[in-house]
Amino acid sequence: MARAVGLSQSAVVRIWNAFGRKPYRGETFKLSTDPNFVEKVRDVVGLYMSPPENAIVLSIDEKSQVQAPDRTQPLLPMTPGRAERRTPDYVRNGTTSPLATLDVATGRVIGRCYRRHRQREFLKFLKEIDAQVVRGPGARSTSSWTTMGRTRRPR
Repeated sequence: MARAVGLSQSAVVRIWNAFGRKPYRGETFKLSTDPNFVEKVRDVVGLYMSPPENAIVLSIDEKSQVQAPDRTQPLLPMTPGRAERRTPDYVRNGTTSPLATLDVATGRVIGRCYRRHRQREFLKFLKEIDAQVVRGPGARSTSSWTTMGRTRRPR
């Protein structure tokens, strides 16, 4: 780039730094091809922004196959003028699959880690949430995930 605009390489770097530009870092995104995407986003955001009266809105997220490594040597602590240091060697302890839910109104988080990432663990997590969330009399719980599964594979 420096050659193309007739500046020195250090001048280009200074300009990038002045404007907070990091061209070596990239971000990716994907546009949805779902024709109903906008309506679906509005439904979800609408639940968060103005939930129905007496509703409990929970946001559930999952992350599969998270590694849980241990270092082979202890970390060397940070000292004045020197960052914390660690060896690149580690021992693999397998993976874990964390699941978490956020009660949008209260900010309360319920989380669990499972060794496996299957429907069985997800349903177990939903039952744990159901047992922990305080509801009023006559309340019932529904999730789009379990409803969707029942309509696709009726019993």
